[in-house]
Amino acid sequence: MTDPRPPTPDPRPPIKVLIVEDSKVIREFIAYILSSDPKIKVIDMVCNGEEALEAVERLKPDVITMDIHMPKMDGLEATRRIMETHPTPIVIVSGSSAAKEVAGTFNALEAGAVAFAPRPKGIGTPEHESMAKELVQTVKLMSEVKVVKRWPKYRKQPTVPLVPAVRTETLPAQVQVVAIGCSTGGPMALKTIISGLPNNFPVPVLIVQHISPGFIEGFVQWLTTSSSFPVKVAAHGEYLLPGHAYVAPDGFHMEVDADKRIILNTGEPENGLRPSVSHLLSSVTRVFGKHAIGMLLTGMGKDGAKELKIMREKEAVTIVQDKESSVVYGMAGEAVALGAAMYVLSPEEIADLLKKLVGGL
Repeated sequence: MTDPRPPTPDPRPPIKVLIVEDSKVIREFIAYILSSDPKIKVIDMVCNGEEALEAVERLKPDVITMDIHMPKMDGLEATRRIMETHPTPIVIVSGSSAAKEVAGTFNALEAGAVAFAPRPKGIGTPEHESMAKELVQTVKLMSEVKVVKRWPKYRKQPTVPLVPAVRTETLPAQVQVVAIGCSTGGPMALKTIISGLPNNFPVPVLIVQHISPGFIEGFVQWLTTSSSFPVKVAAHGEYLLPGHAYVAPDGFHMEVDADKRIILNTGEPENGLRPSVSHLLSSVTRVFGKHAIGMLLTGMGKDGAKELKIMREKEAVTIVQDKESSVVYGMAGEAVALGAAMYVLSPEEIADLLKKLVGGL
């Protein structure tokens, strides 16, 4: 029997979105996609960063979609200015997957943008529906993110308190590998952690970062600029080397075999994902047992949470990013709820802890 009562209307107002894009055709295309969701309202469209600054002050949007390459003022500078004057969640919408162009997208994340999404392919193409859905979901999710004001680089910055000393529990006999999984918000958390490690870091680091197809090369190139040791896209069959970071490539699960070699495969997605953090952590647990460190950072979903709990049960060290520093407290929050976390820390504290756990062994 069907319920005769009408559905309860959503009391929340629609999400107000400002579109910043120099191409009129693309502006209208993005507006068409976002407006297809009744919970989103496009309140204005502007064609450069200067117009964006004025529109943000006047309209106070909930979310901004931002292009990078624009006349007068590009998206990177506009992002900096907005985060210094009227902090607002900014989603970088990129139409290029070239490594150099993608690296510019990640620079905008450093300037204060909270996420990025690839520009959807045209209507009628095989990828259009999934990419349009990804953009809509990203905008809706980022509307809930609490952003903070950024201080201009030329202004004296407030004193940052030192990272508190971390109490370490009983250490495994010898840490041999660090495995990290993350999604939304992960690039900046990873950069903070990797940049905090010394060039003689004595173990390999394995990373699964959920990211849109085509962006992994640019992401690795960007991450390399802040690292004192090599960061690369993982290759099938290569041996793990200490002081190297390996990032899972698009479309492949990454695991480790008994000979400490990287194995890539196209097996079934796990948690709907390939590469999957769950797949990596299961492999690391199987090969390294208690001699591993497993880590979950900011991101949507729950990929890797159960496997992190298994790692802890096997006496490995398990670390989770804290809620305060996470853009999305999904994967990390699920791990905490399961009791999988031995440590819950900010990225700065995680880097400090890794040096204590690994660097001193």
